[in-house]
Amino acid sequence: MLTAGCAEYNLDFMPAINSLSEAKKALRATVLAVRDAMPPAARQRAGDAIMQRLYGLDVYRDAKSVLTYMSIGAEVDTHGFFDRLRADAKIAVLPRIDKALKLLTLHRVEGHADLVDGIWGIREPRADAPRMAITDLDMVLMPGLAFDFTGNRLGYGAGYYDRLLAPAPVKATRRPVRVAAAFDCQVVDAVPAGPADQPFHFLVTETRLLRISR
Repeated sequence: MLTAGCAEYNLDFMPAINSLSEAKKALRATVLAVRDAMPPAARQRAGDAIMQRLYGLDVYRDAKSVLTYMSIGAEVDTHGFFDRLRADAKIAVLPRIDKALKLLTLHRVEGHADLVDGIWGIREPRADAPRMAITDLDMVLMPGLAFDFTGNRLGYGAGYYDRLLAPAPVKATRRPVRVAAAFDCQVVDAVPAGPADQPFHFLVTETRLLRISR
């Protein structure tokens, strides 16, 4: 069952799923349809509430360097979050997609002038923007389609963030806190997950803040 928010949506009708990939594909299609059906005004109000909760997190206030992303379509709008990072004198970091290698490279960004149009229409850093490592960061704002109460996340299917956030080397002294921001209707009872899927630590919606203990 999808939680209330965008719309209440029963998943019990779904046919038997025989594999992890099939389960992910089915849930991805369902949540995408429900999220994208939100009226624009309701999406804006919910997004504003999410950002206010996010700014109140100790994790955010204490972070010196934050990885975010530039939202597209019906995602929670993160463009204002990017501007807020710079206003709060934090190091703003954005991912750049290397489609050939199926990896994300991380780059420090000073402002919108450092951004270009990437694949799928996502704004991303210029190739010559200063590089950053995942272990340089204090916080990661994670995109996604569906989230559950135990920290599992369903992305769009390419696995970019799972590879980026795979466990850091044992000697690493910094591992960023992972925060997910989503609408209530993107929270489900259980997200199908495998060993390569990377969990999150905090979930922020328009009505709740969840800290995940794993």
